[in-house]
Amino acid sequence: MTAPADDGFVHPALFYRTDEDYLAALVPFAVDGLAADQPVAVAVPGRRLDLVRDGLGGHARHVTLLDMAREGRNPGRIIARVLRRFADRHRDRRVRIVGEPVWAGRTDQEYPACAQHEALINTAFTGRDVTILCPYDVSALDDRALADARATHPEIWEGARRLPSDRYAPDAVVARYNEPFPDAGEVVVIAVTADLAPARRAAARWAAALGLPADRVPDLELIVTELTTNGLRHTDGPCRLSVRREHDRLVCEVRDTGRLADPLAGRRPAEPGQRSGRGLLLVNDLADLVRVHTGAGGTTVRVVLDLGARG
Repeated sequence: MTAPADDGFVHPALFYRTDEDYLAALVPFAVDGLAADQPVAVAVPGRRLDLVRDGLGGHARHVTLLDMAREGRNPGRIIARVLRRFADRHRDRRVRIVGEPVWAGRTDQEYPACAQHEALINTAFTGRDVTILCPYDVSALDDRALADARATHPEIWEGARRLPSDRYAPDAVVARYNEPFPDAGEVVVIAVTADLAPARRAAARWAAALGLPADRVPDLELIVTELTTNGLRHTDGPCRLSVRREHDRLVCEVRDTGRLADPLAGRRPAEPGQRSGRGLLLVNDLADLVRVHTGAGGTTVRVVLDLGARG
């Protein structure tokens, strides 16, 4: 496989079918990077991480290995907390990262956030000396995921071939998945006023009644505080908070009349000394999934928390 460029940002999708395909691409990618004195990180889910670790052998101790199923469970935190965190530690050198945010176990609720994440990588890393290689299992993923991979990656790597994508259109992917959320059905609606304390307490009380474990109630209270504060601070209209249960997940939505113009909001690491603009970043850290819909009528932030206790 052709080596990545020596400068500038490179963001290929790797199409693979078997474990052998996977290792034949990723092991040389990592080992060649180490040989060139380039820091290397591999963030892939579960069993794939074990496969790469074994394939790297003694080289594994020089590679940062991360379980994407844990680190990137919420796709909204991957850019800041996985990719940028590693790349920013090595600003003086070119960096290689393998990031696999899309796999067959992703739910229909998670997938749109994954596709938007892949599209936004291109904006987040413009001008950086970074290669981010994103594997896609063509034997397990559906046609939509593979089509989106071609739209969010300027290059496609498959076997020994390295070709430009003729369908590259990341902004179109971000726009397509900026979709309104379906009607919630039965929800608990909480009015939000300038005094946030009653809304925060009410949300926590209802969440506990709906099954949120006690150790996650403080997370919910912080999420509600950050989202409603933003809604009241940056808009001149009402702010609506709702809480409901969907199967084994708690869903919290905050709707306001503002329009979120920056698709990377909440995905950039906070800069040293930054005093504001951390709210959505914190929400992404705390939540198991964050989705945003913004349009002419306002913005809805949909936050999902798993109802099982964290291990």
